Amino acid sequence: MQPIRQGDVILTPVQKTEGQKKPHLTLAEGEVTGHSHRIIDGKAELYEKDGTLYLRVLSSTALLSHEEHNPISIPQGNWMVRIQREYEPQGWRYVAD
Repeated sequence: MQPIRQGDVILTPVQKTEGQKKPHLTLAEGEVTGHSHRIIDGKAELYEKDGTLYLRVLSSTALLSHEEHNPISIPQGNWMVRIQREYEPQGWRYVAD
């Protein structure tokens, strides 16, 4: 499986999910708009370990939604959730969505 990107969120396939199960399926919240990247359809679980989120898609696919992007179908499997960063002269910063 290849990495999947929606806006500033990148999902990278991993062998297993780790951490404490979260009570929601929001992968990231927008710092500027307040919009969020979240799973809206399909069966999935979200975990967090040491500040990193892991998504486990249990159904054949799950739908990742955001108000400013087209929905994306995420295939069954385990995914590490990352937020894209960009370099500025002052240093690295997370991309604001």
